Amino acid sequence: MSNLLYGLTLFIVVALTLASPAGAQDAIATHPIQPAGYSSIKVFDRNGRFAGRILPEKRYWVPIDRIPAFLQKAVVAVEDARFYEHSGIDVRGIARALVKDVVKGRLAEGGSTITQQLIKNKYLSGEKSIERKLEEARLAMDYEKKYSKKQILEMYFNEIYYGRGAWGIAQAARVYFDKNPEELTEAECALLAGVPKNPGRYNPLGKAADVGRRRDVVLKRMTDLNMISARQKQKLRSQRVAVTPPDQASWYLAHIRNLLVERYGPQVIEAGGLEVTAAMDLNLQKLAEKTLREGVKRVSPDLQGALMSLDPATGDVLAAVGGVDFAKSSYDRAFLARRQPGSAIKPLIYAAALEKGITAASVWDDSPVAYVRGANQTWKPRNYGGEQYGELSLRKALAYSNNVITVKVLETIGVPYFVEIARNLGLSLRSPNDLSLALGTDEVTLRDLVSAYTPLANGGLRAEARTVLRIYDKRRRAWTDNPPAVTQAISPAAAYVTTQMLKDVMVYGTAKSLRKFSQARPAAGKTGTTDDYRDAWFIGYTPGVVTGIWVGHDKPRPGGKGFTGGTVAAPIWERFMGPALSGRPAADFARPETVVAVTVDPATGYRAAPECPEQREELFIAGTEPVAYCPAHGGELLMPESPDLPVPEGETREPAATDNPM
Repeated sequence: MSNLLYGLTLFIVVALTLASPAGAQDAIATHPIQPAGYSSIKVFDRNGRFAGRILPEKRYWVPIDRIPAFLQKAVVAVEDARFYEHSGIDVRGIARALVKDVVKGRLAEGGSTITQQLIKNKYLSGEKSIERKLEEARLAMDYEKKYSKKQILEMYFNEIYYGRGAWGIAQAARVYFDKNPEELTEAECALLAGVPKNPGRYNPLGKAADVGRRRDVVLKRMTDLNMISARQKQKLRSQRVAVTPPDQASWYLAHIRNLLVERYGPQVIEAGGLEVTAAMDLNLQKLAEKTLREGVKRVSPDLQGALMSLDPATGDVLAAVGGVDFAKSSYDRAFLARRQPGSAIKPLIYAAALEKGITAASVWDDSPVAYVRGANQTWKPRNYGGEQYGELSLRKALAYSNNVITVKVLETIGVPYFVEIARNLGLSLRSPNDLSLALGTDEVTLRDLVSAYTPLANGGLRAEARTVLRIYDKRRRAWTDNPPAVTQAISPAAAYVTTQMLKDVMVYGTAKSLRKFSQARPAAGKTGTTDDYRDAWFIGYTPGVVTGIWVGHDKPRPGGKGFTGGTVAAPIWERFMGPALSGRPAADFARPETVVAVTVDPATGYRAAPECPEQREELFIAGTEPVAYCPAHGGELLMPESPDLPVPEGETREPAATDNPM
């Protein structure tokens, strides 16, 4: 207690002995002057719902004559009623505050003036000590010698913190009301005047009860000082103030911001004045953020993830989430991160094979094969777990995600051919000499991989991913439309047959956990897991929505046995797609006329003979269907559809980075 009394004595002595002459008129702005008439970039979803704003990163300075007189009075009333009378420190206020400190035995109340608060914000820490308070007082009185009251008040408004990342009145007016300071109403000013006391609690987006009580304190103080009448106080208390809601889609807004900068240059953000209609569905975006966050944390709190959902007909990005927590890490793993897709690449290889005349009924042998790398080294692709199935139809090979057969299929159609097909699908793959592409060793973004699946759901038509539908420039009063970009990537027949094959993935294949979902509505998809369980994928679709999930670590490392696309990513996909499709009809994929159905013996791939013990209907691109009956059960003997595949020599490729089929 003696230290506190000593500090009290010393503080008052300093206060009484240092006088403050009239301030000078030095230049005080430390940031660019805010342009008049600024308006932020507003983003709306495809249905016209407000999603958020894209605000400038720069801080701006507002001259005192552009700050409403009501706000100036309100701040003086509630923060420092004797502001225009004291010389930087208010001795009476200090004495009153320190008496309370003595009673409580600690520094509970500071009695700081506006000048002292300015000094503390600009130069000092928030530490509560006698030494820090003395330094604050000394600097405050120095400021009063150097600057006028008007300048000090201007600096205060431009330096003080208003919560929610808003430093200064320019940012505060923009963040909470989407206005310039000179446009603020008296009711809005009353709210902002109460914020500096506790920015986290009293900012206009805080709890309504807390914010309202603090506003009432401001208005009562103004009434007590005869700044406003009791009638004005009641009128301002009863006025409803519309506060601009916080952003509702941080990941999507960040992407649009980058897109605008890329298209128009960084100055577009500072200029503002745009209204952007996004392709986003705000309800789906919120669902996606919640589902991904909860789904990834169910596996491990250390993991990251991404989700992308498209309309396959237009390429509209209905939802895009680049991570589990934007506040902790804003890096966009949906649009920017490149990772190995593993077996999620296989449907594109099989679609290319169908275009080459290979059929879903063709039978392939997954016996081991070795490829010479050079320097007497060989690469031997293996199946997940090292198992062998023997002979499988192409349909089953895809459902089981058979690695060896996929490599043989890629070798048969030729890597250059597949790379060209992939380019048509929107994937730019590396050197056309590497069979390890069959196992998803090249890196892709989630956006590009999901886009590459859109032709499978859309009759072979590829729609480029689109996040912006149109932009309105308020200054020019002009619209800029961004129409869909759709091209034919593969034939409608190849897309349809591939999709029917991928339905089996969700029935008995690597995503059989989704069987119940696929029974409720037609759907298709593929899992992907990279080497050592580093990345888990699932890309699945219905006729109206294509959604992809990625889960993994930012710095790739094994996720542990069982960390597969089927067990990690597919359940997240289901938890998103269920609610996302609620209310939509369970429509099936449209079958083109160029697809024919033939009953075959799945063990041989030929037309089923009457004696065949197992028969099933298989789909074919017209002209590729078998014409002969099964030779194993009394039919005419014909050469097999799949050629014998010799082990090639002279291969010069790197070993696969992934062998997992999941």
